[in-house]
Amino acid sequence: MIFQTSLLKAIFSKIVSYKFQFFYLIAFILVVGCKQKSFDEPKIPLASYQIEDGFELQVAVSEPLIEAPVAMDFDNEGRMWVVEMKGYMRNLQGIGDEMPNGVISIMEDLDHDGVADHSKIFLDSLILPRAIAHVYGGLLYAEPPMLWFVDIKDDKPENKILVDSSYADGGNVEHQPNGLMMHLDNWIYNAKSKFRYQRKKGEWLKEKTAFRGQWGITKDNFGRLYYNTNSVQLIGDYVLPNTTNKNLNYKGSALQNKRLTPNQRVFPLHATSVNRGYVKGVLDKDSVLVNVTSACGPLIYTGDNFGSEFIENAFICAPEANAVKRNILTFESFIVKARQAIPKKEFIVSTDEGFRPVNLNNGPDGNMYVVDMHRGILQDKVFLTSYLKNQYAEKKLDTIIGMGRILRVINKQSVPKEIINIEELSVSELVDLLSHKNGWLRDRAQQLLVFKNDPAAISLLENVIFDSRNKIAKVHALHTLNGMQALSFNTLERVLKLENESNVICHALVLVESHATRSRLPLMLEIIEELTGKDNPEVDLYILNTLNGWGQILSEKVFPILSKLSEKYTDNLAYQESAINSLRGIEDGYKLYLDEENIDISENKLDVILGETLINKQDKKKKRNVTKASNTSGYKIFRNFCATCHGFNGEGIEQLAPPLENSEYVTGSTKRLTLVLLHGLAGPVHVNGKLYELNGTMPGLANNPAFTDLDILNIISYLQSTFSKDSESINLDQIKALRNVKPKGGGVYSEKELLN
Repeated sequence: MIFQTSLLKAIFSKIVSYKFQFFYLIAFILVVGCKQKSFDEPKIPLASYQIEDGFELQVAVSEPLIEAPVAMDFDNEGRMWVVEMKGYMRNLQGIGDEMPNGVISIMEDLDHDGVADHSKIFLDSLILPRAIAHVYGGLLYAEPPMLWFVDIKDDKPENKILVDSSYADGGNVEHQPNGLMMHLDNWIYNAKSKFRYQRKKGEWLKEKTAFRGQWGITKDNFGRLYYNTNSVQLIGDYVLPNTTNKNLNYKGSALQNKRLTPNQRVFPLHATSVNRGYVKGVLDKDSVLVNVTSACGPLIYTGDNFGSEFIENAFICAPEANAVKRNILTFESFIVKARQAIPKKEFIVSTDEGFRPVNLNNGPDGNMYVVDMHRGILQDKVFLTSYLKNQYAEKKLDTIIGMGRILRVINKQSVPKEIINIEELSVSELVDLLSHKNGWLRDRAQQLLVFKNDPAAISLLENVIFDSRNKIAKVHALHTLNGMQALSFNTLERVLKLENESNVICHALVLVESHATRSRLPLMLEIIEELTGKDNPEVDLYILNTLNGWGQILSEKVFPILSKLSEKYTDNLAYQESAINSLRGIEDGYKLYLDEENIDISENKLDVILGETLINKQDKKKKRNVTKASNTSGYKIFRNFCATCHGFNGEGIEQLAPPLENSEYVTGSTKRLTLVLLHGLAGPVHVNGKLYELNGTMPGLANNPAFTDLDILNIISYLQSTFSKDSESINLDQIKALRNVKPKGGGVYSEKELLN
């Protein structure tokens, strides 16, 4: 009995022991299972990078997860989507750029430590993809020459739709449209393009806008657009897009494509390898780059992590100098200016020649993100000079391949902000976000509200317009209602009568023009009279730009307003160009009005502008029929290499290149034209009596083995047959001989040297 009792105790003890062991095992499994998994991300050294005091540079994602990133966007969950242009310049010969190895990939940070640890491919087998945008619940992306849209389901594409088959038709990889930036006005704008896009009721719309920039486009809180060219850090518009320059008989220059940076200085840390470093003045005595030659990817910072002094600063990529610049914007009435933030010092700069910042993004966390292509060869093969090719080889920069990074810039004093999954927010929460300090959240909230088109948002948005003290939120609310097709004339009337903020009034004036009807005209005339009485120069400018809709209804009622404002700013070209913008289609009537009322405008700049417009209207030149020549070899070369800077109709592009129409370089000596094509030309130049002080240099084609003497002859033939009535002939032997007639010093020609 004692033995049995002892045995039972032993057994019970064992059972209890096993039970506790089992309990501890389960507890251990639960603890281990609940513990956040950590991943060993690549460690990227940043010791060779310098950043402005008070900031820190972090690696958000790097190789091997991505390669050669050129653009990115965040989805509504806050994840990074990256465009990887893997085929670009993988070697000194540029062989392989037609390979379908480009991808659009999704970055994931599964251990939530701020560094991506996983990537998954969303789209692959792409050839040199260049831009993306999360819009309308899907993804808009550019793969030249096409622009596509796909819906997204479970991180996979479906319902692929061709938006534009000629989005990037013509031009080489450096000179094709890009950007895809959704604007406050619910249109998608691009750099290197004269078109904007929008989806409405399931249909894609394509509409003309001003041609802007080269690579990258951005906007400020008001809605002005900013962009650049390789040789000008920052260019911008003084007014909202598609507000001015709509008169087809007059091309204004006072309000769009304005050079904002007074100089184009850049401050690298080392001797710099650039395409035309052999040209006098490009490098200093220490072989350090003086001015930007590959400026791109501008960003107006609208986040909430850098501090108030950095709001609406302009950041610009300078990949040739391994730097990111910072400029401070100032606003005086409608004039915008930019200046270097810290003299002779860049915001980010590195001695790492693989550091190639090509794009910048505001983030959902309020920080700034740098798209670092991280590739040794920056210059495309089409314009790659033998000088730079040799430097790449000597420095072995062609071996920097298979890499790529997204860098995060944070303010050391800021508290990290949790990323909001705005996809999960209610309509009222989205409306609340329109007042957020972070511009990325405001913009994306507006997009979602327009896309959802929930009627419950209408009254909430109207409350923002009339009850909020936040002028930025009011502007967002106006355009959100407009995007939902729920913005009424009555709402705009109340805004124009009650609002004191000029920024909000300007937006309302732009929006109300589309509501013009005869019955509303008397009330609108009263509103305009009251607004002009406020003596606000910016409001006056927008009134002058937005009178056409009302003038088309009853011009005799609008002409006195236009005349009064025009006389108020007699010597200011911006106001007179705005007046001619609103006179489109009714210029003759206005001239008759001036005569009947005995109004003398001979001392007004409008006199010359109106006269020129009427002449252009009456004697408008017939557009040259380029279609007839479009099958020729010369036109194909022109379209792909010349038109990207000079325009497809030879009209010239602001800040890039002068017109070919009536150009002495085309209508004059054929020998001179040939020398320019072969060896290049640096500004300033005179064309048709006008001085063009352009920072850039037209590259010559003599160093490019892809261009034969026959190609040069074909280009000359096309240019002369299209843009010149009489011209000299030239043959292949003469072109061959001119290859050896090089500029002094081995650079490119100047106008003076050519004329001599």
